[in-house]
Amino acid sequence: MSDPSITRQQHWQQVYTVKDETAVSWFQESPQVSLALIAASGLTRDAGIIDVGGGASRLVDALLAAGHSDLTVLDIAEAALAKTRQRLGARAAAVAWIAADITAWQPQRHYALWHDRAVFHFLTAAEDRTAYKRALQAALLPGGQAIIASFAPDGPERCSGLPVMRYAPESLALELGAGFRLEETRSEPHKTPAGGQQAFQYSRFRRL
Repeated sequence: MSDPSITRQQHWQQVYTVKDETAVSWFQESPQVSLALIAASGLTRDAGIIDVGGGASRLVDALLAAGHSDLTVLDIAEAALAKTRQRLGARAAAVAWIAADITAWQPQRHYALWHDRAVFHFLTAAEDRTAYKRALQAALLPGGQAIIASFAPDGPERCSGLPVMRYAPESLALELGAGFRLEETRSEPHKTPAGGQQAFQYSRFRRL
Protein backbone atom coordinates (compact mmCIF):
# COMPACT_ATOMS: atom_id res chain seq x y z
CA MET A 1 0.00 0.00 0.00
CA SER A 2 2.59 2.49 -1.16
CA ASP A 3 -0.05 5.16 -1.80
CA PRO A 4 -0.96 6.56 1.65
CA SER A 5 -4.29 7.80 0.30
CA ILE A 6 -5.48 4.22 -0.22
CA THR A 7 -7.27 2.74 2.77
CA ARG A 8 -6.72 -0.78 4.05
CA GLN A 9 -10.12 -1.80 2.71
CA GLN A 10 -9.39 -0.33 -0.72
CA HIS A 11 -6.05 -2.11 -0.86
CA TRP A 12 -7.50 -5.56 -0.25
CA GLN A 13 -10.54 -4.94 -2.42
CA GLN A 14 -8.18 -4.10 -5.27
CA VAL A 15 -6.04 -7.19 -4.65
CA TYR A 16 -9.03 -9.52 -4.97
CA THR A 17 -10.52 -7.58 -7.86
CA VAL A 18 -7.35 -7.64 -9.95
CA LYS A 19 -5.83 -11.02 -9.01
CA ASP A 20 -7.22 -14.51 -9.27
CA GLU A 21 -7.60 -16.05 -5.83
CA THR A 22 -5.19 -18.86 -6.76
CA ALA A 23 -2.46 -16.38 -7.74
CA VAL A 24 -1.99 -14.57 -4.42
CA SER A 25 1.06 -15.66 -2.44
CA TRP A 26 -0.95 -16.93 0.54
CA PHE A 27 -3.18 -19.25 -1.49
CA GLN A 28 -3.58 -22.81 -0.16
CA GLU A 29 -5.40 -25.50 -2.10
CA SER A 30 -5.97 -27.34 1.18
CA PRO A 31 -5.41 -25.65 4.58
CA GLN A 32 -4.10 -28.79 6.27
CA VAL A 33 -2.50 -27.20 9.35
CA SER A 34 -5.60 -25.15 10.12
CA LEU A 35 -7.80 -28.21 9.76
CA ALA A 36 -5.53 -30.26 12.03
CA LEU A 37 -5.59 -27.58 14.74
CA ILE A 38 -9.37 -27.22 14.52
CA ALA A 39 -9.67 -30.98 14.89
CA ALA A 40 -7.30 -30.86 17.88
CA SER A 41 -9.53 -28.26 19.53
CA GLY A 42 -12.12 -30.96 20.13
CA LEU A 43 -15.02 -28.82 18.93
CA THR A 44 -18.35 -30.40 18.14
CA ARG A 45 -19.65 -30.01 14.59
CA ASP A 46 -22.31 -27.51 15.70
CA ALA A 47 -19.89 -25.20 17.56
CA GLY A 48 -19.61 -21.65 16.22
CA ILE A 49 -16.46 -20.97 14.19
CA ILE A 50 -15.42 -17.62 12.71
CA ASP A 51 -12.69 -17.42 10.07
CA VAL A 52 -11.23 -13.91 10.26
CA GLY A 53 -9.71 -12.77 6.97
CA GLY A 54 -11.01 -15.96 5.36
CA GLY A 55 -12.50 -14.25 2.32
CA ALA A 56 -11.14 -16.42 -0.49
CA SER A 57 -9.74 -19.22 1.68
CA ARG A 58 -10.64 -22.85 1.04
CA LEU A 59 -11.05 -23.45 4.78
CA VAL A 60 -14.80 -22.89 4.75
CA ASP A 61 -15.19 -25.43 1.93
CA ALA A 62 -13.35 -28.06 3.97
CA LEU A 63 -15.28 -27.31 7.18
CA LEU A 64 -18.61 -27.60 5.38
CA ALA A 65 -17.47 -30.90 3.87
CA ALA A 66 -16.51 -32.12 7.36
CA GLY A 67 -20.01 -31.40 8.64
CA HIS A 68 -19.51 -28.14 10.56
CA SER A 69 -22.82 -26.31 10.61
CA ASP A 70 -22.19 -22.94 12.34
CA LEU A 71 -19.66 -21.08 10.20
CA THR A 72 -18.94 -17.38 9.77
CA VAL A 73 -16.41 -15.87 7.35
CA LEU A 74 -15.26 -12.28 7.89
CA ASP A 75 -13.10 -10.34 5.46
CA ILE A 76 -12.31 -6.72 4.78
CA ALA A 77 -12.74 -7.25 1.02
CA GLU A 78 -16.23 -7.93 -0.29
CA ALA A 79 -14.59 -9.07 -3.54
CA ALA A 80 -12.91 -11.93 -1.67
CA LEU A 81 -16.15 -13.01 -0.03
CA ALA A 82 -17.92 -12.88 -3.39
CA LYS A 83 -15.37 -15.26 -4.93
CA THR A 84 -15.97 -17.82 -2.20
CA ARG A 85 -19.75 -17.52 -2.33
CA GLN A 86 -19.59 -18.10 -6.08
CA ARG A 87 -17.29 -21.10 -5.61
CA LEU A 88 -19.56 -22.66 -2.99
CA GLY A 89 -22.75 -22.13 -4.97
CA ALA A 90 -25.81 -23.32 -3.05
CA ARG A 91 -23.64 -24.27 -0.04
CA ALA A 92 -22.91 -20.57 0.56
CA ALA A 93 -26.36 -20.18 2.10
CA ALA A 94 -25.19 -22.27 5.07
CA VAL A 95 -22.50 -19.70 5.96
CA ALA A 96 -22.72 -16.23 7.55
CA TRP A 97 -20.73 -13.65 5.57
CA ILE A 98 -19.40 -10.43 7.11
CA ALA A 99 -17.59 -7.69 5.17
CA ALA A 100 -15.75 -5.67 7.81
CA ASP A 101 -12.38 -4.38 8.97
CA ILE A 102 -11.57 -6.48 12.04
CA THR A 103 -10.20 -3.39 13.83
CA ALA A 104 -13.61 -1.69 13.60
CA TRP A 105 -15.90 -4.74 13.88
CA GLN A 106 -18.24 -5.20 16.82
CA PRO A 107 -19.35 -8.82 17.19
CA GLN A 108 -23.07 -9.47 17.44
CA ARG A 109 -22.68 -12.99 18.87
CA HIS A 110 -20.14 -15.34 20.46
CA TYR A 111 -18.03 -18.09 18.91
CA ALA A 112 -16.34 -21.20 20.25
CA LEU A 113 -13.38 -20.87 17.87
CA TRP A 114 -11.65 -17.93 16.19
CA HIS A 115 -9.41 -18.74 13.23
CA ASP A 116 -7.05 -16.21 11.65
CA ARG A 117 -4.44 -17.11 9.08
CA ALA A 118 -2.39 -14.00 8.30
CA VAL A 119 -4.58 -11.07 9.37
CA PHE A 120 -3.02 -10.19 12.71
CA HIS A 121 0.50 -10.00 11.31
CA PHE A 122 -0.54 -7.12 9.02
CA LEU A 123 -1.45 -4.97 12.04
CA THR A 124 1.79 -3.07 12.53
CA ALA A 125 0.22 -0.20 14.50
CA ALA A 126 -0.28 -0.78 18.22
CA GLU A 127 -3.75 0.75 18.17
CA ASP A 128 -4.84 -1.67 15.43
CA ARG A 129 -3.57 -4.65 17.44
CA THR A 130 -5.44 -3.35 20.48
CA ALA A 131 -8.64 -3.06 18.43
CA TYR A 132 -8.18 -6.60 17.07
CA LYS A 133 -7.74 -7.99 20.58
CA ARG A 134 -10.84 -6.11 21.72
CA ALA A 135 -12.85 -7.80 18.95
CA LEU A 136 -11.32 -11.18 19.79
CA GLN A 137 -12.25 -10.88 23.44
CA ALA A 138 -15.77 -9.70 22.61
CA ALA A 139 -16.37 -12.53 20.13
CA LEU A 140 -14.78 -15.54 21.82
CA LEU A 141 -16.60 -17.48 24.50
CA PRO A 142 -14.81 -18.05 27.83
CA GLY A 143 -12.97 -21.32 27.34
CA GLY A 144 -13.13 -20.80 23.59
CA GLN A 145 -10.10 -21.25 21.39
CA ALA A 146 -8.23 -19.02 18.97
CA ILE A 147 -5.98 -20.26 16.18
CA ILE A 148 -3.74 -17.48 14.90
CA ALA A 149 -1.21 -18.02 12.12
CA SER A 150 1.42 -15.48 11.17
CA PHE A 151 4.78 -15.22 9.52
CA ALA A 152 7.41 -16.78 11.76
CA PRO A 153 10.52 -14.85 12.86
CA ASP A 154 12.35 -16.10 9.75
CA GLY A 155 9.41 -15.36 7.48
CA PRO A 156 9.01 -12.44 5.04
CA GLU A 157 9.12 -8.86 6.26
CA ARG A 158 6.51 -7.74 3.71
CA CYS A 159 3.51 -9.26 1.97
CA SER A 160 1.22 -7.83 -0.72
CA GLY A 161 3.31 -4.65 -0.68
CA LEU A 162 2.71 -4.13 3.05
CA PRO A 163 5.02 -4.46 6.07
CA VAL A 164 4.16 -7.22 8.54
CA MET A 165 4.90 -8.21 12.10
CA ARG A 166 6.62 -11.58 12.55
CA TYR A 167 5.90 -13.73 15.60
CA ALA A 168 7.17 -16.74 17.45
CA PRO A 169 4.44 -18.53 19.42
CA GLU A 170 5.87 -17.07 22.63
CA SER A 171 5.87 -13.47 21.39
CA LEU A 172 2.34 -13.91 20.05
CA ALA A 173 1.26 -15.21 23.46
CA LEU A 174 2.77 -12.13 25.10
CA GLU A 175 0.91 -9.93 22.63
CA LEU A 176 -2.43 -11.56 23.44
CA GLY A 177 -1.83 -11.29 27.16
CA ALA A 178 -2.63 -13.24 30.31
CA GLY A 179 -6.23 -13.95 29.28
CA PHE A 180 -5.04 -16.54 26.75
CA ARG A 181 -3.11 -19.75 27.34
CA LEU A 182 -0.94 -21.19 24.57
CA GLU A 183 -2.08 -24.78 23.98
CA GLU A 184 -0.26 -25.90 20.84
CA THR A 185 2.02 -24.63 18.09
CA ARG A 186 2.92 -25.84 14.63
CA SER A 187 5.21 -24.53 11.92
CA GLU A 188 4.59 -24.59 8.19
CA PRO A 189 6.91 -23.84 5.26
CA HIS A 190 4.21 -22.46 2.98
CA LYS A 191 4.92 -22.85 -0.71
CA THR A 192 3.57 -19.92 -2.71
CA PRO A 193 1.96 -20.32 -6.17
CA ALA A 194 5.14 -18.74 -7.59
CA GLY A 195 7.29 -21.47 -6.02
CA GLY A 196 8.76 -19.52 -3.12
CA GLN A 197 8.68 -20.55 0.54
CA GLN A 198 7.34 -18.57 3.49
CA ALA A 199 7.85 -19.61 7.11
CA PHE A 200 4.58 -19.58 9.08
CA GLN A 201 3.81 -20.36 12.70
CA TYR A 202 0.38 -21.47 13.91
CA SER A 203 -0.60 -21.13 17.55
CA ARG A 204 -3.73 -22.45 19.26
CA PHE A 205 -4.80 -20.57 22.39
CA ARG A 206 -7.54 -21.07 24.95
CA ARG A 207 -9.35 -18.09 26.43
CA LEU A 208 -9.21 -18.26 30.21
